[in-house]
Amino acid sequence: QVQLVESGGGSVQAGGSLRLSCVVSGYTYSSYCMGWFRQAPGKEREGVAAIDSDGTTSYADSVKGRFTISKDNAKATVYLQMNSLKPEDTAMYYCAADTVLVVAGPTLREIEYDRWGQGTQVTVSS
Repeated sequence: QVQLVESGGGSVQAGGSLRLSCVVSGYTYSSYCMGWFRQAPGKEREGVAAIDSDGTTSYADSVKGRFTISKDNAKATVYLQMNSLKPEDTAMYYCAADTVLVVAGPTLREIEYDRWGQGTQVTVSS
């Protein structure tokens, strides 16, 4: 059974950093596209960053230059390094996997992802 477990969330002041981790089990995740999404209170969930099997990445404009997605296939783990955090980055962050791969490349479209973790909360104070 596929499982995605996030960790690394917490509270930080503006300008600080956090690194989120997502451990994947139950399938050969290295073949698939992995993404990070977030949902703030009262807002829709949005794609933050994605990485495909080749290591190609994509980012939402709001996080470009501040966030970095990476993966360690040996550890079956995907990371999201978040620097220069802003209060508007406050949200529940979710790891997701696209195991069907209808769309090529590191998509940020939520509908393309079929496996989801439970989320980890990130709170940035001003």
